[in-house]
Amino acid sequence: DQHAIHHLLRVAAGLDSLVLGEPQILGQVAHALDLAQAQNAAGPLLTRLFQSAIHGGKRVRSETQIGRNPASVSSLAASLVGRTLPHLKQAQVVVLGAGEMAELAVEALRKRGVTRMTVVNRTLERARQLAQRWQAQALSFEHLEQALTSADILIASTAAPQAVINASILAQIMQSRPQRPLVAVDIAVPRNIDPQAAHIPGVHLYNMDSLNHLLEQSLQQRLQAVPAAEAILAQVEGDYMEYLSSLDMLTLIADLHQQAEAIRQAELEKTLHRLPELTEAERQRIEALSKALVKKLLDTPTLRLRAAATTPSAACYAAATRRLFGLGGAATSPCPCPASNLACEGGEV
Repeated sequence: DQHAIHHLLRVAAGLDSLVLGEPQILGQVAHALDLAQAQNAAGPLLTRLFQSAIHGGKRVRSETQIGRNPASVSSLAASLVGRTLPHLKQAQVVVLGAGEMAELAVEALRKRGVTRMTVVNRTLERARQLAQRWQAQALSFEHLEQALTSADILIASTAAPQAVINASILAQIMQSRPQRPLVAVDIAVPRNIDPQAAHIPGVHLYNMDSLNHLLEQSLQQRLQAVPAAEAILAQVEGDYMEYLSSLDMLTLIADLHQQAEAIRQAELEKTLHRLPELTEAERQRIEALSKALVKKLLDTPTLRLRAAATTPSAACYAAATRRLFGLGGAATSPCPCPASNLACEGGEV
């Protein structure tokens, strides 16, 4: 019931994700609804609920800061590179190593429009496999210095037990291109790039220590957005609960009208049976009169029930109405509202 509604809203907004504010889950929720609708497996209640969750998730992402800060090492690395290089889409990327972390970093850069890539690996065949996936160039380790000469971005992620890029060699490379900065992201443990490279003019070096520190700050900023996100979801949840309450009241109103119509027809049939001498026109006038009486009698209760549908007293109004009119076998059910509320006495209607 309401716990399921609450949970779905938090999932769609990224509040219950392993990574707070993770954006992909919202698309998965929308995709789930599309699949269910395609199979006629989502009725009006479920459809409305998922639409509310998707709407709430979009509001959280657009109205709060929960998705504005990177939440993974790879996305943070790509963000830092983008801040340093103004023309990121034209940048030349050299990927040193073929591990999982390098692949995640490359995918994050590709989402930002980077297309010019070179993969350098000790095993040329492995480099070619990744290069083929990214439509990149593949080089063996012997050509690393040549590749760095024209690189704007270096992603280092090999399993080497020591640094594979010496600071002195990198300094020589940078002297040959003094006006062209190099953003080096070392996401290997242990490090692939000599830490002294950070002191070379034109080199912007980020390693796992600095990335993790920045990542902690980023996640703290996301955490600060949680109260605002929860306030949005509380509003969305309240709107959906009002919608559910209105549906319950509509069912009650329909039951009330159905009961009244059944009584009208039964009494009309008895009356007309006792007056066989009536003409057809007279019969129709009597039937019209019976319909008008029922409508007049139910108009005010119907309006009052509709108005009460979204109020805190909705359940109490519904229980009182069902008990008074003997609808739905509710005559023995306890009233859900306190004894002091309308139409209640001793906790029962």
